[in-house]
Amino acid sequence: MLTDIEISKQTKMLHIKEVAKRLGILEEELEYYGPYKAKIDPSIFTRLKERKEGKLVLVTSINPTPAGEGKTTTTIGIGQAFSKLNKNAVVVLREPSLGPVFGVKGGATGGGYAQVVPMEEINLHFTGDFHAITSANNLLCAAIDNHIKQGNELGIDIENIFFKRVMDMNDRALREVEVGIGKGNGIRRKDGFMITVASEVMAIFCLSKDIMDLKDRLGQIMIAYDLAGNSVYAKDLKVHGAMAALLKDAIKPNLIQTTENTPCIMHGGPFANIAHGCNSIIATKLGLKLSDFVITEAGFGADLGGEKFLDIKCRIGDLKPSVIVIVATIKALKYNGFVPKEEPLAENIEALEKGSANLKRHIENMKKYGVPIVVALNQYTHDTDCEIEVIEHLCKEQGVEFALSRVHAEGGTGGITLAKKIEEQANKASNFKPLYEETLSIKEKIEKITKEIYGAKEVEYSELAESKIQKIQKSHLPICIAKTQYSFSDDPKLLGSPEGFKFHVQDVRLSEGAGFIVVLAGDIMTMPGLPKTPSYEKVDIDENGKIVGIF
Repeated sequence: MLTDIEISKQTKMLHIKEVAKRLGILEEELEYYGPYKAKIDPSIFTRLKERKEGKLVLVTSINPTPAGEGKTTTTIGIGQAFSKLNKNAVVVLREPSLGPVFGVKGGATGGGYAQVVPMEEINLHFTGDFHAITSANNLLCAAIDNHIKQGNELGIDIENIFFKRVMDMNDRALREVEVGIGKGNGIRRKDGFMITVASEVMAIFCLSKDIMDLKDRLGQIMIAYDLAGNSVYAKDLKVHGAMAALLKDAIKPNLIQTTENTPCIMHGGPFANIAHGCNSIIATKLGLKLSDFVITEAGFGADLGGEKFLDIKCRIGDLKPSVIVIVATIKALKYNGFVPKEEPLAENIEALEKGSANLKRHIENMKKYGVPIVVALNQYTHDTDCEIEVIEHLCKEQGVEFALSRVHAEGGTGGITLAKKIEEQANKASNFKPLYEETLSIKEKIEKITKEIYGAKEVEYSELAESKIQKIQKSHLPICIAKTQYSFSDDPKLLGSPEGFKFHVQDVRLSEGAGFIVVLAGDIMTMPGLPKTPSYEKVDIDENGKIVGIF
């Protein structure tokens, strides 16, 4: 069987201008990054202003296992299936982060015959967007320390600086650092690093409507309190304009293609277990103007990326999804039925039925948003007919559509039945509404999510979280909960569909520029670490400069 990178290299790619033609993008609206990648000039929105928007399809999933459940692969495969049905469709994705590329998960370009290409370039530096975001973030950090060094006219309290440096790599050694050490190097203080994709700058980048909205939001980043307890913002340092200048090219969406030459717009990439987990509003809006169907994803399970897509991104971007697709695998559901991850392949109906409570909970949760639902079972060769029948029966009981997905092995052909089910549901009425009103208090919104989506019985707040909420209690913004992706709870070991547990809030941070409040729960880290056997060990380069290995 061919590896993903071998399949990628065998793909007959079209010049990106030919892919653009399929969407009606003019050549003068493209900025080429070689023959297979291009940025799209935002001026295209002016030309498309009066064009009707297409249907928005959200692809989310059950709680993932450490191996992932093929959500990106399914998203790409659905787009390819629509193309085979002669539908005008575009896939809209997040860009991969180097953290997981070289860490646990590997790349984020799909798999098998449902990939975006050129996968090795996309998984590495791509068009440099994340480097630009990292630079803009760290310019603000440099400005903060320089301001303090040069006299601290704003009276910044060095014990109350919130904004951290970032890098797009898993490096646990940088979670806590000291800066300003040594003579003449500034004021010595405690600091730390986050991973770029968990940063507020990344969130702002993905939630901005255009370059001027981006600049305004960057200015609204609350960086610290002053000695009198007042908020200090990036605009107070007069640095937000320079930050926006660093992002002037990055803000342009990227156009690529799949292994079957279906167009894909890939832009932005916040983590869903820490940040809000969705590609940029600009990319999604552009896709809706250019096509009849936009197939997009939100990171990790429906309790994380799915909820945040619906309660944060749709609210800020004025988006209305037509269909929600929940991806599941039998292997993952047996894992949620407490089958050890080393033994998921043998038929085990009892464990599958037990673990299917996880899928049932996700279906029940997504129903609360008033959008038609399709369950996509990402099929593996070792799945048995009896196991498949268990999932199909569950979907019938829940009153939602069900379809097998074989896109990894068959490409778009393996997703045609699924695409037809999605189109059928997209033609029905979507009565989308967010889970909660923004006018609720911070605690009311937290408890709405934790009790109605996660199944918690109560929420326990640390003293730090209580004090932070007290300071920002007048902020009426959506909530972005950072927690483990492996469980509905804040404990990765509570698999399946846990209920009646206590949800632990350790910290609360106001991301005023992004437009939401971050709630950190359990042991979640904003700078991940590398595993004992990291993915970078599988990646290499040959004497001809070609990438070899597995992402």
